[in-house]
Amino acid sequence: MPMPILQMQLRHLNPPFTPQANRPRSSSSSASPRGAPRSAPSPSPSPHSARAAALGTPAAAAASPRTKPMAVGEGAAAVDLATAEAAEVFMPDARAYWVTASLIAWDVSDQEASISLYASRDATIRLSPNRGIEGYDSKVELQPEHAGLPKSVTQKFPFISSYKAFRVPSSVDFSSLVKCQLVIASFGADGKHRDVTGLQLPGVLDDMFAYTGPLGAVFSGESVDLYLWAPTAQDVSVCFFDSPAGPLLETVQMKELNGVWSITGPRDWENRYYLYEVNVYHPSKAQVEKCLASDPYARGLSANGARTWLVDINNEALKPASWDELADEKPKLDSFSDITIYELHIRDFSVHDSTVDCNSQGGFSAFTYQDSAGMQHLWKLSDAGLTHVHLLPSFHFAGVDDIKSNWKNVDESELAKLPPGSDMQQAAIVAIQEDDPYNWGYNPVLWGVPKGSYASNPDGPSRIIEYRQMVQALNRLGLRVVMDVVYNHLNSSGPSGISSVLDKIVPGYYVRRDTNGQIENSAAMNNTASEHFMVDRLIVDDLLNWAVNYKVDGFRFDLMGHIMKHTMMRAKAAIQSLTRDSHGVDGSKIYLYGEGWDFAEVARNQRGINGSQLNMSGTGIGSFNDRMRDAINGGNPFGNPLQQGFSTGLFLEPNGFYQGNEEDTRLSLATYADHIQIGLAGNLRDYVLVSHTGEAKKGSEIHTFDGLPVGYTSSPIETINYVSAHDNETLFDVISLKTPMELSIDERCRINQLASSMMALSQGIPFFHAGDEILRSKSIDRDSYNSGDWFNKLDFTYETNNWGVGLPPSEKNEDNWPIMKPRLENPSFKPAKGHILAVLDNFLDILKIRYSSPLFRLSTASDVKLDVNDCLENRFKHNPAGTFGRSKGFTFTTQDLPRYQVLLS
Repeated sequence: MPMPILQMQLRHLNPPFTPQANRPRSSSSSASPRGAPRSAPSPSPSPHSARAAALGTPAAAAASPRTKPMAVGEGAAAVDLATAEAAEVFMPDARAYWVTASLIAWDVSDQEASISLYASRDATIRLSPNRGIEGYDSKVELQPEHAGLPKSVTQKFPFISSYKAFRVPSSVDFSSLVKCQLVIASFGADGKHRDVTGLQLPGVLDDMFAYTGPLGAVFSGESVDLYLWAPTAQDVSVCFFDSPAGPLLETVQMKELNGVWSITGPRDWENRYYLYEVNVYHPSKAQVEKCLASDPYARGLSANGARTWLVDINNEALKPASWDELADEKPKLDSFSDITIYELHIRDFSVHDSTVDCNSQGGFSAFTYQDSAGMQHLWKLSDAGLTHVHLLPSFHFAGVDDIKSNWKNVDESELAKLPPGSDMQQAAIVAIQEDDPYNWGYNPVLWGVPKGSYASNPDGPSRIIEYRQMVQALNRLGLRVVMDVVYNHLNSSGPSGISSVLDKIVPGYYVRRDTNGQIENSAAMNNTASEHFMVDRLIVDDLLNWAVNYKVDGFRFDLMGHIMKHTMMRAKAAIQSLTRDSHGVDGSKIYLYGEGWDFAEVARNQRGINGSQLNMSGTGIGSFNDRMRDAINGGNPFGNPLQQGFSTGLFLEPNGFYQGNEEDTRLSLATYADHIQIGLAGNLRDYVLVSHTGEAKKGSEIHTFDGLPVGYTSSPIETINYVSAHDNETLFDVISLKTPMELSIDERCRINQLASSMMALSQGIPFFHAGDEILRSKSIDRDSYNSGDWFNKLDFTYETNNWGVGLPPSEKNEDNWPIMKPRLENPSFKPAKGHILAVLDNFLDILKIRYSSPLFRLSTASDVKLDVNDCLENRFKHNPAGTFGRSKGFTFTTQDLPRYQVLLS
């Protein structure tokens, strides 16, 4: 048979992976295992313009745009060899995996007679229809490995376990080959090539170049050393500057040893700024690129991360007074079961607080104003028992310019004059949202340095000192500090733009790619791959940086299910090894938790055992409990917003949205009650209760509507119980959407109290979104990541809850505007100051109740099984509203929902 036409993907159509700029944050966080791209990024500058910007004026360069993947044979991407020969650059996909030094895995036909590997240091490989593969420097014949891939490989890369294995001769120079453009080809018995593809290299890089030595800047005596892991780089130099925006001072060549580039210089390099200039083959462009990048282990930055500041983080000048003694001032924490978490965005906390100096509003230093309205509010919560403040991302992220003079703002006094159901407010916010000072921060660029926009000066020491002062101030208020870390994706990839860092240094390694070589985007964009050794190492090293250098007391992992379980376990072990004597912190008091959603390419352990809810059982690491949240609120964050649940009127107070007939809704309510019972008992998989059917079942034997086990934890400290978080609507907005229109504001306030009480008085760790205790509203915005200060307002004077400040931004909310508008325009929905204060008082009371007895904070599964009675006991036959109880703690009734009560026995 004649050889079929070889179909190729040309450079401008389908590169093996396309550099991508991060789409802004999707509502995939605490809400649900889903993520979605958003607004299109700006076009990428050329490498030449990016280099000029970095070496001259370090203005923020735009990240590279995403190119839509085009499959082989699809539309214009399907071309014959004659067309391909004229292509500027030969650019195959990357369907083969170099998994160990001696093995390459490829899903190739059994009919292929031979396999060869081609390499070109200058990236000049071409494919000719007549002459075949040309332009290579070396060719290596590969032999079939009939034993297949070894267990060590299939455990690390389970998704390619069925691929065929081919042996690489031991005589090859591995260190040189990985620096080249690499192509693998199969040939038939007639000697003609049948298939050609590129290679993905993380396996061989881990096998040959895994490294545990120093990285970043290391200061000792009169010298400083710089270390950079870049085994695929052909050359690396350091570009030094004497200021954040000054001209290039000098370029110094680095030396390589086993994939690590290093240089030793005098101590007076300290306080210089620098960039790495990396010459490296970049598969996204199929050519050798000159990339300028900050240090992945940077501990200081200039504005917008344009340059790395060469700083000794242990310098005494960077420490607030008594910083080294802060371990002695840490609030008491006897057990993780004693934790209660309050989730707070740094800018939200103070940007509208007139009791904070205008130069500190919205930043780290606002937390040092002890008498401010915000700090006095936190003191009330702390005094009632709150233990931890969870701060949304505070590392260096994209999406907010660090230079405050570049910010654009709206005139809020003018917006306040507009009708409560108008779309004009959101139009004003959207018009400037890419240039305003607001973003949640889930756009990671460099993980190890505080965000410059929150500091008084983004250059130099301010961000370091002020972050430490913030931690110190919160600790002295009786509150430990949790840092929100986002290790599951990167803001950008590709060889240009200052928001791309890791992918410039070892292209294609830090990102997770699919079986065609495209970057996976399910976590938002540019998913990272902690299954790779040096990604795992960078994550753990970064956690230790924040725990030791900033004395952070806990970490919340964004999309933890996209991180491998072994990384989470290594992180826990490393953190718990920290001691006050050796490190100045007690690692045994540092708590870890995250979002254990199991979806996309990592679902069902396709990429290895991941940090999903079910997998993390028994680890002592917490995960968010969406079962209890959905049962209390009703529906789910991505269903119809009118779906009701246990607290919002299902069966008892229908809102007109059809959820089935009377019997259907009664059974749904009974099912939700089972889910809540398991949540009240710490979401334990082995906790036995009598369900609404009258059967005794373990928590793991009761299932969600999606068929997942409701109970999945082995210990109460492994469940984070919550009804709202930064993602999706606030608790007040959820209640306002789901309850009947005619319900009074008094009744809505009581429902708010009911939902909060179920969190505070359940076994496990309660988690509250900032403002739920004061009826906070975002005008029903379900995803306020980029909705500006206007929709995200927190008012610690308690004058307003921010309800009815206009229809929320159309991007995520427009489909539901017809539901929202009549509610926002109805004055009966807006609470008065008296309502806000009453709900706050109730919240403080339930915190005090939680901390009045250890029975509300049991630390082990056996304690819960011993002290917590079965709930409900099929009482729906006689009491459809339900009754919850505990033998030694309290009785919790919802028989008359608006007048719920907590009774202590």
